Amino acid sequence: MEQEEIFSKILRAGRRTYFFDVRATKAGDYYLTITESKKFTNDDGSFHYKKHKIYIYKEDFNEFNSILNEMTNYIIEEKGHEVISDIHQKDYVKNDFTIEQPEKKQSTDNFTDVNFEDI
Repeated sequence: MEQEEIFSKILRAGRRTYFFDVRATKAGDYYLTITESKKFTNDDGSFHYKKHKIYIYKEDFNEFNSILNEMTNYIIEEKGHEVISDIHQKDYVKNDFTIEQPEKKQSTDNFTDVNFEDI
């Protein structure tokens, strides 16, 4: 059974909401829970939420924070801060980013007249 919330923050991100909660153990020590809640719409228009939760304990904070920073920095270095959200749209059409060359107009100067009666 989860213990009392001590301190909480909420991050709303589109259909997802992230809850960061500091909780206390029965012994009075603190730990962190991070909950992702995602909203889904049913066919009848009603909706429901799916939740995923992780628990992070104090003895893991330094390494967890180090790896989280390393991973987020890697993503920013590789892909920048710009969010490419088009790919999340239901009607997204992949752009293959090929550069089309303008069609060259063919010159008639290089053609030889052919008399088909000669063939």
